[in-house]
Amino acid sequence: MNTNYRNQFNQSFSVEKYNAMQDDITADFDYKVTFRIGETPFFISNELKEQLLEGCQQVIDFIQRDDFKSLTERALELNRKVPNEDNHTTFLAIDFGICEEDGQIVPKLIEVQGFPSLFNFQNHLSEKFVSHYPFLSELTPFLNGLNQESYLALIKEVITNNIPIENVILLEIEPEKQNTKIDFYYCKQDIGIPFVCVTELYEKGNQMFYKNDKGEEIQVKRIYNRVIFDELDLRTDLQLNFDFSKRYDVEWAGHPNWFFRISKFILPYLKGKYFIETTLLSDLKEIPNDLENYVLKPLFSFSGSGVIFHVKREDIEAVTEKDLYILQKKVHYKPIIQSPDGLVKAEVRLLAVWPKDDEKPTLVTNLVRLSRGEMIGVKFNKDKDWVGGTVGMFEK
Repeated sequence: MNTNYRNQFNQSFSVEKYNAMQDDITADFDYKVTFRIGETPFFISNELKEQLLEGCQQVIDFIQRDDFKSLTERALELNRKVPNEDNHTTFLAIDFGICEEDGQIVPKLIEVQGFPSLFNFQNHLSEKFVSHYPFLSELTPFLNGLNQESYLALIKEVITNNIPIENVILLEIEPEKQNTKIDFYYCKQDIGIPFVCVTELYEKGNQMFYKNDKGEEIQVKRIYNRVIFDELDLRTDLQLNFDFSKRYDVEWAGHPNWFFRISKFILPYLKGKYFIETTLLSDLKEIPNDLENYVLKPLFSFSGSGVIFHVKREDIEAVTEKDLYILQKKVHYKPIIQSPDGLVKAEVRLLAVWPKDDEKPTLVTNLVRLSRGEMIGVKFNKDKDWVGGTVGMFEK
């Protein structure tokens, strides 16, 4: 990796600086982040960057196929279909594990989502790192020549689509209780839109409304959607005052259908050096004998829920809806980031936006997750340090 910056950072690092950086984030909204922030950025070499960009382009090429919607219509049939779908997704999150294959470092596609990620928080996280380690100003978290100003302008354009700010909301399930709440705070600060619970949105005819902090009724004309349906379906205690399946006079920033179309559902179609052998259970000819080399995953879950890492034959046989699960070959993450006491694994999520009238999506920034555990993710790295969410830094 980029060893010069790694050595410089590690020499400059202290637990006191790490705690001070976290305190800076907490002070912005008097709110302490509920997920673990990693101690270090990931200093991504130009060689690895080019591999990541090549892998992303291959994913984007597939999504831009003329027959993409017909190929993925089944994903909507298996879930739900929301009216007013637009021509293409608004957001892309493309996750690569940093792996080793034949003695070489190679990124491997773990997941792809047509759904927004922490677009606002990641920008501020990189700022915090630079403020505590000023030499990091030589690097950038952005792609395609963006800087902080142009990045924020693009994110605002994509989320609002020039709809007046007062008529745009971020929609989530009980946003005050979400792990991603810090991103909602920064989004409200940067763009000016409130975050609203699904229970606070209501219909009048074919229009949608909510009441602001002053109790005023506000028409909603565009929704920055952060609702995950598998979470919503479990919340039978929630009373909704509108119906996702009904057609309203409203635009979506991140139409819900794209969450299903661009998901693990497309992984079996992707072939090449950056992709992992993936089979839909309904297409599985026979159960492999070496199941220790596979992972069983539900197609449409979020944040690692429902994944079986140590697969047994009976796990596969017990699945009744076999077109809702994939069997994926395990990959070997290469511990690559030097911490004070050992090497750490990394997963890089490249984030893209696709403005309404653009011909193709634009890669804009990234999110990195560090792990010492068996799997990437906070729940697999409890009581460990130099793990958690962070940001990748590229040479300018």
